[in-house]
Amino acid sequence: MASATVSSGLSDSDHSAQLRKAVIAATVGTTIEWYDFFIYGTAAGLVFPKLFFPHESVLAGTLASFSTYFIGFVGRPIGAAIFGHYGDRIGRKATLIATLLLMGVATFLVAFVPGYDSIGIWGAVLLTVLRTLQGIGVGGEWGGSVLIAMEWSKGQKSRGLVASWPQFGVPCGLFLSNLAILAFSAWSGADFIAWGWRMPFILSIVLIGIGLWIRLGILETPVFQKLVKDNKIEKAPMLEVIKRQPRQIILSALLRMAEQAPFYIFTAFIFAYGTGTLHMPRDLVLTAVLAASCLSFITIPLSGHISDRIGRRKMYLIGAATTGVFGFVYFAMVGTLSPTLVFIAIVLSLVPHDMMYGPQAALIAEAFTPRLRYSGASMGYQLASIIAGGPAPLIATALIASYHTGYAVAIYIAACSVISLISAAMMPDYTGKDISAEYDTAD
Repeated sequence: MASATVSSGLSDSDHSAQLRKAVIAATVGTTIEWYDFFIYGTAAGLVFPKLFFPHESVLAGTLASFSTYFIGFVGRPIGAAIFGHYGDRIGRKATLIATLLLMGVATFLVAFVPGYDSIGIWGAVLLTVLRTLQGIGVGGEWGGSVLIAMEWSKGQKSRGLVASWPQFGVPCGLFLSNLAILAFSAWSGADFIAWGWRMPFILSIVLIGIGLWIRLGILETPVFQKLVKDNKIEKAPMLEVIKRQPRQIILSALLRMAEQAPFYIFTAFIFAYGTGTLHMPRDLVLTAVLAASCLSFITIPLSGHISDRIGRRKMYLIGAATTGVFGFVYFAMVGTLSPTLVFIAIVLSLVPHDMMYGPQAALIAEAFTPRLRYSGASMGYQLASIIAGGPAPLIATALIASYHTGYAVAIYIAACSVISLISAAMMPDYTGKDISAEYDTAD
């Protein structure tokens, strides 16, 4: 690999200022995008079965609700293909502004979808369309947010930490979404199903305005500026990365199995399982997930930092192995029906996830050559949505219905962990190496 580093043409102090702005813009943007994405997941577990599928059984209504939830994950690879193309063609910054607008408008409109009693099944149809747009928006968001931060990083030794900050937006978005649901649940009381759930979706428009203001104030990354200067912009970057780096795309998707599938079990499925099957108080589950997201504020950047010291791949393997074991501990604690143990299990549930999620951004993005990086990293990352995150709540619901025990879901989590362990072991690790210059796929 080349050893040269890319110059931004700025003084050290100005470069550092741009790095801070880029990290803030990436983190705030992903926070808003994930707030939008997560309030849908929470509502899918708590509200949508009753509002949009009222004549179905509890199981059928939950499955139907999570089916609309799954559609968002189908949209994510589509968004990765669309915005990955433009991110490598016209730049990281402009593409990120477009993803934020698409996601924001779709989320805002969810608040105004009428229930089954008003327009019948068309409410669920509208919900599905808007969820698809949500998925397309968030599908293009991740790659750009990671690159806008990572490609402004000056050193080789801090990329894991810098790239983990956009990942930090996930617990922030999770915290804000659950806080909003919890607040309006308390405020609206018995009217939560009627109108209270809609308010967090309406408030998202304010966050979108803040995010746009911040993103408009950042510069394009030095890496992309150099690609333009050297005339190395690809005409069809998505097709080119599929041709040149298919192994990295496939491994990126598979290594996320142990990270993404359990995450949506622990943060979305638990609402339906905890309140519907175990009959735990709704606010207990909401508060516990809220506390779990707060713990992630520490464990995600810490894991990214540790990966700079011991290597991206090694940190990821530790997290995948821990997740495979923790699934059994989690469902053993939840199965006691003790409010204290249930609360502790949920709070701790994201720690093994964060051990992978912290170094994951750098591990995946570093594996792709600069001119194809937005397309390759986005597609690899978002393909996991179809095989991991999207079906996870559906699979978990079906397993509980068939076997009537959480250990069936724990076995599913363990199987995902095995896949991730194998895939991560095969993933190239560029910790501490220069990634600013074009490099051969065989590196």
